[in-house]
Amino acid sequence: MSKEHVGMMSDPGSKEGHLTEHIDAYEGESITQYPNAWSRYRMCLREYVAEFLGVCILIIFGTGVDCQVVLSTATGVAASPKGDYLSISFGWAIGTAMGVWVAGGISGAHINPAASGFRPLRVTIMLATYRGFPWKKVPGYILAQILGGLVGAGLVYANYIHAIDIFEGGRHVRTLGTASLFSTYAADYMTPVSCFFSEFLATAVLVIVVLAIGDKKNLPPPAGLAPMVLFFLILGLGASLGMETAYALNPARDLGPRLLTAMVGYGKQVFDFRNQYWIWCPIMGPIVGAQAGAFFYDAFLYTGDESPFNKPNAAARARHQRAAHSARAHLPAGPGADDQV
Repeated sequence: MSKEHVGMMSDPGSKEGHLTEHIDAYEGESITQYPNAWSRYRMCLREYVAEFLGVCILIIFGTGVDCQVVLSTATGVAASPKGDYLSISFGWAIGTAMGVWVAGGISGAHINPAASGFRPLRVTIMLATYRGFPWKKVPGYILAQILGGLVGAGLVYANYIHAIDIFEGGRHVRTLGTASLFSTYAADYMTPVSCFFSEFLATAVLVIVVLAIGDKKNLPPPAGLAPMVLFFLILGLGASLGMETAYALNPARDLGPRLLTAMVGYGKQVFDFRNQYWIWCPIMGPIVGAQAGAFFYDAFLYTGDESPFNKPNAAARARHQRAAHSARAHLPAGPGADDQV
């Protein structure tokens, strides 16, 4: 088997010579996805690990900015406050964009069990319902997203533990005042119905925009720029609809960190708050809102054959007709994203 270096005779100072002197031509070799034993295991795990890492990064940025802004208001923590509500909106928006950039080309960066978009759980279920994402992958994606949220929150908690001690008044004092830095809690004046509606509305808007990003017959962003669109989307949602319930928009974003707080000393109060608020607002609100947003978009705007609204009826099937295939398999698609689910 021989190997020859292509371009060795090229002018090193030219553009062509620079490009070709690093290209190796191999004779008698073929390309394989599995060059070693580990590569086979990685191929089975990479989508789930990408979801885990995407959510982990989202939570590190998001809960990290929550901790910095709130804890710095204590004089024992910082000489002056380090940020405000707008800082929080930016932190979560950046976390969303970075998480999608890391996972988008591998898993589609659902980062959301409810929808499949960005701040987890709601998106995965929505894509399985409306875009043909395999239901068999849904449990694995959701588990990876929740674990990513738990681990991300754990890393931020470890980073800010001394500041939390000062803010709370001791290592063994843990109240909802700092638990709210990791998971979401509603304002006191909000009723159960208004809490649910706030998450429902924000998530429905989120999913409509996410679906528009992936619709080739609408105005999809250039390849690799979906994370930038999501940055502005999350920034806008936080700035306009985030005050009352802290805009969970994502069951995994809330449940993973909530589990972490229960494990590190906050106890069952994080689940008992307002008669199991954690179930019907940050979990059920985003899931139902995602389904409603997808229903509206597909019923009135989307024409691709992936949607249940565009499945051929008996007459069309008899004529072997179907709607055009016009969606990306993964939403959002990051740089180099595969077209296969």
